[in-house]
Amino acid sequence: MKNNSDLEPQNSDASYHISVLLQESIQGLNIKPNGTYVDATFGGGGHSKAILNALGADGRLIAFDQDADAQKNALDDSRFTLIKANFEDMNRFLRLHEVNAVDGILADLGVSSWQFDTAERGFSFRFDGPLDMRMNQQGQVTAGEVLNEKSAEDLQLMFSLYGVVRNAKTLAQAIVEARLQRPFVTIADLKIVVNQCRMGEAHKYYAQVFQAIRIEVNNELGTLKKLLEQSAEVLNSGGRLAVITFHSLEDRLVKNYMKHGTFEDEPVKDFFGNFEKKFKLITKKPIEAGEKEKRENSRSRSAKLRVAEKI
Repeated sequence: MKNNSDLEPQNSDASYHISVLLQESIQGLNIKPNGTYVDATFGGGGHSKAILNALGADGRLIAFDQDADAQKNALDDSRFTLIKANFEDMNRFLRLHEVNAVDGILADLGVSSWQFDTAERGFSFRFDGPLDMRMNQQGQVTAGEVLNEKSAEDLQLMFSLYGVVRNAKTLAQAIVEARLQRPFVTIADLKIVVNQCRMGEAHKYYAQVFQAIRIEVNNELGTLKKLLEQSAEVLNSGGRLAVITFHSLEDRLVKNYMKHGTFEDEPVKDFFGNFEKKFKLITKKPIEAGEKEKRENSRSRSAKLRVAEKI
C-alpha cells in the first residue's frame, strides 16, 4: 500500500496554521455570494476567511473545530458562526442553528501547525511532552492509554493499518514488553522503544508511528466516514464538497465515496446491477500543491484535494 504519511513540517512557522491549497479549494467550492457554507475544520481560520471574502452580505458560514485552542481564532463577522464540536456531529449542530441545507462543505483533514508545534499536545516527535494526541482535549482516550492498554495484536493492527509500519509486529511486541517495566507517560518513553525498532529513514518512520497512534486516539477514519455520509444528506443539489487529505487511507475513503457513494473500492449494486450515485466528480484526479507552495509550506507536499458536486 502506498502511504502518503501526514509528515510533520520540518520548517516551523510562527502562525497558527498555513492553509494548504487555499485558492484551489475555494475555487472548487464555486461559491455563491448568498450561499450557506461549512468549514468543517476551522483551525487557524485561513479557509474560513477566504470563504467569507467570496460571500456577499447575505451569505453565511458555519465552522466546526473541537480543539479549544482553535476557538481563540474565531472571526469577528456577523455572517460567521464557530461551533466547538467535531464535524461528525455536523448535521445535528446545523439543525440546532436552523440550517437545513448548505451549498458547500470544505474539510482540511491535516493536523494544524499549532498542534504539531505545541509540545504539551503530544502530536510531535520533535519535542518531549505528554503522550496525549487528542484533538479534543476533553476526549476520553490519550495516546498513553492506547500504548499502555491495547494488546500486542491490537497494537500491531493499528501500526500496520494506520501507519503502514513495515515491522508493526516487532514494534507492538516491544511496546508490550517495555510497559511491563514502566508505563508510557512521555514522548521520550515512546522514542526509546521506537529507536530500538526503527527501520529506514528516521523522520518517515517516526511519522508513520505517530500517525497511527493519532488516528486511533481520534478515530479519524470513523469521523471522516460520518462527515462524508452527512455531506451527502445536507448538501443542496449542485452543492460542492471539497476535501483535503494527507495520507492514502483518508484519500481512498474520500475518492470512493465521491465516486461510488460507498467506502468500497467498487460500487455496491442492487439486484438489477444499478447503484445510486450521490456525487458528480469535479476533479477526476486529486489536485496537488504546486512547486512554489511545496517550497513555502512543507505540509502541502502530501496534500490532495478532491472536489465533487451533489447530484
